[in-house]
Amino acid sequence: MILGIETSCDETAAALITHEGAIRANVVSSQADLHARYGGVVPEVASRRHLELVVPVVREALAEADASLRDVELVGVTAGPGLIGALLVGVAAAKAIAWSRRLPLASVDHLQGHVASLYLEPDPLEPPFLCLLASGGHTLLLDVQERGERPRMLGTTLDDAAGEAFDKGARLLGLGYPGGAAIDRLAREGDPAAYTFPVARVPGLDFSFSGLKTALLYVVRELPPEELGRRRSDLAASYQRAIVRALAERTHEAAATAGAERIAVVGGVAANSELRASLPEAVLAPLPLCTDNAAMIASAARFTEAISYPRYLALDAYASSA
Repeated sequence: MILGIETSCDETAAALITHEGAIRANVVSSQADLHARYGGVVPEVASRRHLELVVPVVREALAEADASLRDVELVGVTAGPGLIGALLVGVAAAKAIAWSRRLPLASVDHLQGHVASLYLEPDPLEPPFLCLLASGGHTLLLDVQERGERPRMLGTTLDDAAGEAFDKGARLLGLGYPGGAAIDRLAREGDPAAYTFPVARVPGLDFSFSGLKTALLYVVRELPPEELGRRRSDLAASYQRAIVRALAERTHEAAATAGAERIAVVGGVAANSELRASLPEAVLAPLPLCTDNAAMIASAARFTEAISYPRYLALDAYASSA
């Protein structure tokens, strides 16, 4: 079996999968409640919490899979991108586990992990396909041709990622953190046509969400407090509609440009109900695999060249992709 470890942001996760891609265990301990009081993730707080949780989470995953470390043949860990302190906790834990049993270790790119969530059973997706990766820190359009091969990037965001736009919009609307799920819930009660928010049209296949965020700020500032309370659901629905329109339209453009016959959507924003409805033809990551998890990291480890013992002791984490 393959043990995956993920600590790139505010989820401490461990998973066990088979080499064929069957998930035996997928344990995620979220720190969302811990960071809610700050309105976002505090890196130092996240790192310290990972230190407390990583060993218990690995133990829980082993118990859930009815396995022990003797059953593990490969360890995969997120080495980046992400919060450097948080990443170092996971990398250190993975090194220690692999070294203790002289196992090979796979250094996994977090973004490749999201794509590899599509390769897990029971319905693994075969490339080629066009992939929209939308999360709290990244918004990418990827031309995926082969498993394990670095995909060609067709578009990215020039400023905020889609997940950041949701979080910042939720903060403006007084909905707290994390914002994506809160806006999604509230938007179901509102009218998405109540307000017209801009959908930026930047050159190529890139995204821009900073103007949208500013437009919401201006509307919120101009509304009296009582009116804001009455219109909050309409604002959430209209704001969400603008983000989803940008994602869906660019995804279709990218698919046409790449000549892709299939579209896939991964990442935390892939859990958004309106985005899922707006791309009915797309292959969507299962909801438990949308947000950060270790099953996707273990999946990517299958297609990553493993580092043999003891060379991985020199492995370092990286905050951003090259």
